[in-house]
Amino acid sequence: MQHVKIYTTGTCPYCIRAKQLLAERGVTQLEEIRVDLAPQRRAEMAEITGRRTVPQIFIGGTHVGGCDDLMALDARGGLTPLLQGD
Repeated sequence: MQHVKIYTTGTCPYCIRAKQLLAERGVTQLEEIRVDLAPQRRAEMAEITGRRTVPQIFIGGTHVGGCDDLMALDARGGLTPLLQGD
């Protein structure tokens, strides 16, 4: 299973949904970075991704994007292979 990193806030419904989908696909551990608790990490996220919205999801070295991007990747059958490192 690939390393999963997700930038979130505590109250974001899209963050919650993205974490639920990842759990449904077998992710048991992820690195969650709460940008509401560490504002400097939001700046880091924006610099890396070019986006300021959460969630921002990385699987392995791949920037997946936000919740809608994650759901679209899953819908076209690409999420599980990415998680497995295929």
